[in-house]
Amino acid sequence: MAAIELDGVTKRFGDVTAVHDLSLQVEEGEVYGFLGPNGAGKSTTINMLLDFVRPSSGRVRVLGMDAQADSVAVRRRTGVLPEGYDVYTRLTGRKHVEFAARSKGVTVDAEAVLERVGIADAADRRADEYSKGMRQRLVLGMALVGDPDLLILDEPSSGLDPAGAKEMRDIVRDEADRGTTVFFSSHVLGQVEAVCDRVGILREGELVAQDSIEGLRDARGGDTRLVVTVSGAVDGAVDAVRDVDGVDDAALERDTLTVSCSSDAKTRVISTLEAAGVTVEDFKTEEASLEDLFLSYTDEAADPADDGVGAATDADTEVRT
Repeated sequence: MAAIELDGVTKRFGDVTAVHDLSLQVEEGEVYGFLGPNGAGKSTTINMLLDFVRPSSGRVRVLGMDAQADSVAVRRRTGVLPEGYDVYTRLTGRKHVEFAARSKGVTVDAEAVLERVGIADAADRRADEYSKGMRQRLVLGMALVGDPDLLILDEPSSGLDPAGAKEMRDIVRDEADRGTTVFFSSHVLGQVEAVCDRVGILREGELVAQDSIEGLRDARGGDTRLVVTVSGAVDGAVDAVRDVDGVDDAALERDTLTVSCSSDAKTRVISTLEAAGVTVEDFKTEEASLEDLFLSYTDEAADPADDGVGAATDADTEVRT
């Protein structure tokens, strides 16, 4: 059974269409990264999953239930870490967890929850004494109360130091191993790449790509970066490299030439350099990162489908999303 199903969902606010004809499916136990630039419609989509906002048209189902008719039942089985959530400054960490437990009608060991997110030693301190990172850990702990079937995490690593971000990733993977579905939105693309089984990329309210990261690479033609250490008269050879079939771009910085190209163009690039009298000291290839893929889908003016790439197929650099 799918944990999340959106079928032809559109949401309009007056003359503005925030989400347009969005269809996607997230399977049980999957960690799904939901990406897009600011204003792409991600927050609106999350709010429709939780019935905080209702679609203008289309159908939303969560955990096999209608997101509108069964919204209370959906929320009881869902843990949410919203972006920018403000804690209750006069309550202790323990009281926050106990409040979350009462709201879901469950009994929990508050200290065990806080231990899991790394702030058990501050259980009885008021939240106004917490750092930003500690508050983020606290809200993550509240989301985990009741062993939810679905976790919705919006910018979960905000305010966390590298160790805290790693602990967050470990918790996400542990929850997925337990069978929890995780719907994960973050602007830290390295975090998404580290934990997500699939990603969906939203642009101007439309899903322009949906696949595993490897699948997105393949859809983009398997582009790689060829990094070549060179010596000799290199400047004149750069234009020749740019003219090689399969090369998208080439940039020279000191003795390093970086070439964006298809996998089958690498040999031609090396041959072109050598034919131009350039000495190739060393070279290596790098696969396109999630950042590269994200930018390729969101920066271009044309629809990816126009150049043969399937949009919405089932097939730690920060970038604001």
